[in-house]
Amino acid sequence: MSFDINDLKRRMNAALDTLKKEFSGLRTGRASASLLDAVTVEAYGSRMPLNQVGAVSVPEPRLITVSVWDGGMTKAVEKAIRDAGLGLNPQPDGNLIRVPVPQLNEERRKELQKIAGKYAESARVAIRNVRREGMDTLKKLEKDKVISEDDAKRKHDDVQKATDDIIGQVDKLLADKEKDIMVV
Repeated sequence: MSFDINDLKRRMNAALDTLKKEFSGLRTGRASASLLDAVTVEAYGSRMPLNQVGAVSVPEPRLITVSVWDGGMTKAVEKAIRDAGLGLNPQPDGNLIRVPVPQLNEERRKELQKIAGKYAESARVAIRNVRREGMDTLKKLEKDKVISEDDAKRKHDDVQKATDDIIGQVDKLLADKEKDIMVV
């Protein structure tokens, strides 16, 4: 068993990347192609990401369009967008589906802030779990006399510093996202 601080940092950053992806799916009232990233469509006997059955674009600030490649899939794509729980109402027009992005009301904004907070908290938990694993590894290495007590203390401090650093980034992302959600 060995200890690698870079591996711990990489795993902590993976939690941060996941949070960024989750935040990109949270609607702020402006149209964004990433809003539909989580939508999967029942197509050809399996579930596929929306971007594999059509081209997603944002021609206007409050409109997303999906140009479906196979005309027979239009109904399935429309249903997938409607059922995705994003509060969007797709409007088919041949192979093109227009998805207007409605203005957010105050209640929905507060709800989105709570969801953002939950995403951030689960990222913090994931980061703390990585820290705990690192600390446990260090304790075991010290107990087995693989590393000295001073070495273990120094590495404990490094792990804590990395954890504080990444959690600080999570907090900043959350603050930015909450501000973005509340902007009218």
